[in-house]
Amino acid sequence: MRLTKSTDLALRTIMRLAVTDAEPCTARQVAGEMQVPYSHLAKVAARLQHLGLIETRRGRGGGLTLTATGRTASVGQLVRDLEGVGDVVDCEGDMPCPLRQGCRLRMALRRAQEAFLTSLDPLTVDDLVASPTGPVLLGLVGRAPGLSP
Repeated sequence: MRLTKSTDLALRTIMRLAVTDAEPCTARQVAGEMQVPYSHLAKVAARLQHLGLIETRRGRGGGLTLTATGRTASVGQLVRDLEGVGDVVDCEGDMPCPLRQGCRLRMALRRAQEAFLTSLDPLTVDDLVASPTGPVLLGLVGRAPGLSP
């Protein structure tokens, strides 16, 4: 299974917010640290806010902060929420597969996908930012893109 770029960025954004606790940071700051376009990060942040994982505040002293729900969320459930439901392969697409009526591969891929997500279920965002990841993320904080630490 391959995660979309948006899901990857959402997970990295949540991890980034987790290492600085309740200290808000701007979406532009996070985009710069993650070396992604601001517009992409803004869309991801809106989705994370909709899911109740982050809070956003405008204006002076505003920014992005991780919610308590975001901190303790299951990584498996986050991936399910961000990726949505769907098969690993598209058997019903523009040119439906002629084997779709009795295909055993489709069910095997579904089981593999669920096993992948189930293996992520016990992990929380807090688990993801434990050492050695947390210190690496802290090294990114406030660093302008393209500059050495």
